[in-house]
Amino acid sequence: MEEQLLAWFSQNRRVLPWRRTKDQYAVLVSEVMLQQTQVERVIPRYLAWLERWPKVAALAAAPAADVIREWQGLGYNRRGLNLHRAAQKIAAEGWPDDLTELPGVGPYTAAAVANFALGCDVLPVDTNVSRIQERMGHRFSPAAGQALMDLGATVCLARIPRCEICPLASACPSKGRRYEPLRKQSRFEGSFRQRRAQTLRLVAESERPLRELDGEAVESLQRDGLVEVDASIVALPRHS
Repeated sequence: MEEQLLAWFSQNRRVLPWRRTKDQYAVLVSEVMLQQTQVERVIPRYLAWLERWPKVAALAAAPAADVIREWQGLGYNRRGLNLHRAAQKIAAEGWPDDLTELPGVGPYTAAAVANFALGCDVLPVDTNVSRIQERMGHRFSPAAGQALMDLGATVCLARIPRCEICPLASACPSKGRRYEPLRKQSRFEGSFRQRRAQTLRLVAESERPLRELDGEAVESLQRDGLVEVDASIVALPRHS
């Protein structure tokens, strides 16, 4: 089964810029950006990020305000700040054996970096990989990680799988099934997340008096370290 999957992958793999490198830092950047953000949106931002900060030491030395501005538009801005903090920790202490010691790095991201950058014998299990393994009733090896992700993203879709073109369909016990739609994320329009994003965008343009901003959003952003309030003036973090 895995041989069939890898044969399919050799002909159908997605061409993605982070697959052209084994650099641990570059792979980490891609994995953090890909958390809750679509591949198509990530590609140009990933390339621009690495052009600006090609090495972990360069990102570690950057002002936090610059990092936050560069992250604008990717959503969930804490990810960018955590990536910056992770870079600072790596620059100061080196890469930890356990990557979950880095800010913002959970078990999946740690496994993905270990597999894709270092060739470690660990399978990163994201929603695509988990879905395929559950439907197939089969556990794949770490060598199939990227193939599983591409199959899940393009063929074995969450609600209506494209079984007619799946290389594993003949052995799949779930062939032909349709699935209930997954619970959708709450609407962004009109949400508190949107208020936070709008407030951070304004502050990223220039520091602002607190009275001109959404106070509740400012308080939330301040707790996350994304803004600072000094003498009723809201600004991006001034420290590095």
